Amino acid sequence: MFPRINLITLGVSDLQKASHFYETGLGWKKSLESNDKVSFFQIGALVFALFGEKDLAEDIGIPFQKRQEYSGITLAQNVESESEVDRIIGVVRSLGAEILKEPQKVFWGGYSAYFKDLDGHIFEIAHNPFFPLNGKGEIELSQ
Repeated sequence: MFPRINLITLGVSDLQKASHFYETGLGWKKSLESNDKVSFFQIGALVFALFGEKDLAEDIGIPFQKRQEYSGITLAQNVESESEVDRIIGVVRSLGAEILKEPQKVFWGGYSAYFKDLDGHIFEIAHNPFFPLNGKGEIELSQ
């Protein structure tokens, strides 16, 4: 068996608004497999999905509950440069993201910022000089 995660799905309150946020804010391209219930984005070998949060709870078979302020989970996108971190944070800020941590040099030697998307999901945008990106923009860890 190969260790992997193929798909990450976030529950969102407004699918169209959230899809626009990711397309415009992070420059992700929505897949043709998307429909009025779910948006799919190809992120390297991973598929990222947005699904109505009430529909997602129903699909799981649990009662819908309001999300906690801090879930203990973050998603991160590594980029090529510090200026790219600054640019992305500027765009997501203009789209309504709450900036939790302004872009800055960090203790581990990189440069990063954190924001909450329109539904409170926490993202980090980082430039990590110790994790260079390959030609596809992916991190390849040493084995």
